[in-house]
Parts: sequence; C-alpha cells; structure tokens
Amino acid sequence: MISMEKNKISVVVCTRNEEKQIQECLEKIKVCNPDEIILVDGNSTDRTVAIGERYVDHVIRSVQSNLTRDRQRGIDLAKNDLIAMIDADHRLNKDSIELLLRDLVENDYDIVQSQLVGYPPQSFWNKCEEEFWDFFQNKKTNHHMIGTAPCIYRKSVFKKVRFDDIITTGMDDTDFMYRLSKYPEIKFGVGSTRIAQFHFSGFYSYLKKFLWYGAGDGQFVRKHPERAASMVFHIIFRYPFIYFFQSLLKGK
Repeated sequence: MISMEKNKISVVVCTRNEEKQIQECLEKIKVCNPDEIILVDGNSTDRTVAIGERYVDHVIRSVQSNLTRDRQRGIDLAKNDLIAMIDADHRLNKDSIELLLRDLVENDYDIVQSQLVGYPPQSFWNKCEEEFWDFFQNKKTNHHMIGTAPCIYRKSVFKKVRFDDIITTGMDDTDFMYRLSKYPEIKFGVGSTRIAQFHFSGFYSYLKKFLWYGAGDGQFVRKHPERAASMVFHIIFRYPFIYFFQSLLKGK
C-alpha cells in the first residue's frame, strides 16, 4: 500500500446548504486520516458551516461564490502537493483516499478519479444511475473526460489550468477537462477505487439535476462554439439513442 505518511494529502470540500449530509461526509473523511481538511462554503444560509467547523482544519466563507471559483480557493489554500476533491454527497470508506492515491501513483496520473457506486437508501432512480456508472464510467483506464470529484490531483496541474472564472460557473468538469486536454503531457483517468455517492432519490430531484447539467452544457457551447456540433451529437443522438440501445443489449 502507498504510504500516506510520505504522501500527505489535503482534502477540499465545497458546500452550499448541505446541513443534511455534510456531517456524515466529513466524519467519513476524518476516518481516512488526511493531513488537512478544507471546507469552502458558498454562502450557506443553513447550519452547514457550524457543523463543518467541528471537523475541518480551515473554513473559507465564499460570499461571491460559484462552484468553480470555490474549488480553486480551496486548492490555493491547501499546503500539500496532493489534493483530494471530495463533494458533500460522497461517502468514503476508511481506506478510500489511500486506495485512490495508489491508483494515482501506480498509473503515473496527474489526476485520478474514483469509480462510483450508489449509497443507501437505494431507490429506482439511484439504481438507474448506478447502472449507468457501471456501464459507461466505471472503467479503469485513461479517459479523455472524467469528473472533477471524487479525485486526487497533483497541485502542479493548476499551474496550467485552474478552477476559476475563466471556465463555466456551474459545470466545472466539462470545461476544465477540455482545457486540460490541450496539454498532452498531463495524464488522467479512472482508477479501480470505488467511492459511494449519495443522492436524494426521486424523479423531481433528478429532473433538477439534468436541468443543471443542461445549463452547464449551454455555457460550454457559448464559450466554445467550435464544440457545438459535438455537443449536439452527444445530447440528441449518443445519450438518448446509442447509449440506450447499448444498454439494452447488455441487459442494463
């Protein structure tokens, strides 16, 4: 196992009105024993910060916030060269960070993302998402596109590409990875570690989620009009038709 004593890790958690789930998230991070935990709060109006202060080393209150700006604020404060980006809906096991670090080192990655599994309570909608992850995302290999969390980053990456207002304000992963792809020397992919992700189940919750993704895709296309044709292909053909029939053939 890769030693976390020699490879100290800072964990950055970005929040906004997460009082229902932030305590469990931070408790599970603490069990992993990282060197420091940084909470960047996007002007919550609930008890998120009050709860978080019991578990973290630093709290940043981000009044004029958006998700991408808040991620970079946490990264800039981190004192270590390895940074784990964990969101409030992720649920780690005690060895999750250590295993993710192993994935980073053994594959010589600059960024490694975990595979994803659902977290109880299970529901029809959560099960659908978990099957989607298994079919399309949970593949241990180099990827052209990964999510931004749960991931471990080498801090040197941010000398080239930052989470800041240059990229879209909501959907951070699409724009960040697209700009990162301009640097072929930066290597990233998905490891073998699996981390649970908790969502509130229900059709309405997922409808809001997809509307949020759609708004982010719209921002991306306005900023990168040369990618509009590719985005239209993904939204109109790949996701509703190609993925649909591939899933049926595999019994998903």
